[in-house]
Amino acid sequence: MNVKVLVMLGAFAAVLLRAEAAEAQVKVDPKIPTYEKSKDDVSGKIKSVGSDTMNNLMDNWALGFKKQYPKVEVEVEGKGSGTAPPALIQGTAQFGCMSREMKKAEIDQFEKKFDYKPTALPTSLDALAVFVHKDNPIKALTFEQVDAIFSKTRKAGGDKEIKTWGDLGLGGEWANKPISLYGRNSVSGTYTFFKEHILLGGDYKDTVKEQAGSAGVVKAVADDKYAIGYSGIGYKTADVRAVPLAKTAKSKPVEATAENVYSDDYPMSRYLYVYVNHKPNSELDPLRREFIKYMFSKEGQEAVIQDGYFPVTAAVRAKALKSVGLTDK
Repeated sequence: MNVKVLVMLGAFAAVLLRAEAAEAQVKVDPKIPTYEKSKDDVSGKIKSVGSDTMNNLMDNWALGFKKQYPKVEVEVEGKGSGTAPPALIQGTAQFGCMSREMKKAEIDQFEKKFDYKPTALPTSLDALAVFVHKDNPIKALTFEQVDAIFSKTRKAGGDKEIKTWGDLGLGGEWANKPISLYGRNSVSGTYTFFKEHILLGGDYKDTVKEQAGSAGVVKAVADDKYAIGYSGIGYKTADVRAVPLAKTAKSKPVEATAENVYSDDYPMSRYLYVYVNHKPNSELDPLRREFIKYMFSKEGQEAVIQDGYFPVTAAVRAKALKSVGLTDK
């Protein structure tokens, strides 16, 4: 199957998975301009390697970009954020998608080879959500409770392991039902982000069923009434519910909405990054230059909304473009 067909299938799957995800109130910053096609002959092959969370988003950007430049080929490989740094270092990909920031060791390895650091482009915003089945009556969870559900080390302070929904106060049919756990694998940036922010660097329980992709986590929760799992908000479907989260028992639970992400009230918000190998004070080749400009255009940020994530502001866009020697036009 050729790349074009794969990209189209990926985008179609994204639409199905995100039927409820895009919020009608979310709009692209009006200061972000529409994309203007380059007069240069833009052709060649783009390869993106990295985050599964951003897989369908990259597919959507690729589709839009190919409409502008039909001669461009695009290949998107989304096996996890941890695969992005090696691909950039080895030169097997021009773009490295990551749902977390690069670790110091990853940056050091890159810098050891090139004598400068990789450039991080914050392309969109995400709310890392804790999902339950749509019929689950749980109203909210604290970080300590989520840690006690997923972690065997309970570094967030829980005095005992949470095994059943009754341990969280649910009664009736839920009281004695064991909580089924679903998560990502260790190469995933979402796995790492969740481990750092919820588990405080602790260890996952051995009973967490690791999934290769975000869609797998959400589908597992949708198919298992007594399950819980974590994933980027862009993979939300009508069959699951994102539980409001509170940092402490005294904090007000906050829903995973665009408003709460932009205000920084949602405690598990994050940027989704595209990393590039850009030598300081050098000019990007036309292919990478135009793809970056497209991602940060009105059309590119509309694709972010379509995918269930939240677009960046004009100020964030301008700073990102400047970091690779591009002007805010």
